[in-house]
Amino acid sequence: MTAALLRAFVSLLHPKMLLLMIWPMVVALLLWIGLAVAFWSEAAQWIDVQFQSTDTVQWMFTFWPLALVATHLAWIVLAIALVPLILVTAVLIIGIFAMPAMVTHVSASDYPALARGEGGTFAGSIWNAAAGILVFLLLAVVTLPLWLVPLFWPLLPVLLFAYLNQRVFRYDALAEHASAEEMEQIIRGNRSELFALGVVIAIAGHIPILGFFIPVYAGLAFIHFCLEKLQTLRGAAIEGTEGTSRVV
Repeated sequence: MTAALLRAFVSLLHPKMLLLMIWPMVVALLLWIGLAVAFWSEAAQWIDVQFQSTDTVQWMFTFWPLALVATHLAWIVLAIALVPLILVTAVLIIGIFAMPAMVTHVSASDYPALARGEGGTFAGSIWNAAAGILVFLLLAVVTLPLWLVPLFWPLLPVLLFAYLNQRVFRYDALAEHASAEEMEQIIRGNRSELFALGVVIAIAGHIPILGFFIPVYAGLAFIHFCLEKLQTLRGAAIEGTEGTSRVV
């Protein structure tokens, strides 16, 4: 995993990858700014209706500093939600549209001998991304009460984004080079490492400013990790075949 993170940083310095750091985030940013301009007032009113009558918010009004927060709670919630929404959208854009170019670049420079198994498809990438975002949203809703607990609110975003990162990027990283069987074998055999890689990326993504450029780095890290695993898997298969041949 460490090797994948280091190799991803080297790959990130290529001019093509630096360009990819910009346009998906710009598209996601413009999309959500446009939606915010169009629906901000309605969304703020809805949030006010949901929260203002709760005991917690009413209690906040009894203390001056907290009362100020309670008065502008809807705006605060929307402003906080805007950043992860932009990041999630950028991850999906990169996973669906930018990963093929990133895989081509990394495989040509670091894994030129790796044959293409073509186990994934563009439709499969879209389905995988849609399933990932659906589970991500369901987990976010289910864990919503825990976001008010001090011990959980710093941890939950990291775990949720770790899931989303590994779910979206692992498929696209392997789609062109692995066969369907190899893809399943690598994902099944490296679930803990894939999730750990997602955690590291998610933590880095919460660093101010740096987080806006993390999605491309995340994609590169998963490409290096998955292609290295694929190369090792095929190497082990060849050695096993040669060993069997010698015994026979």
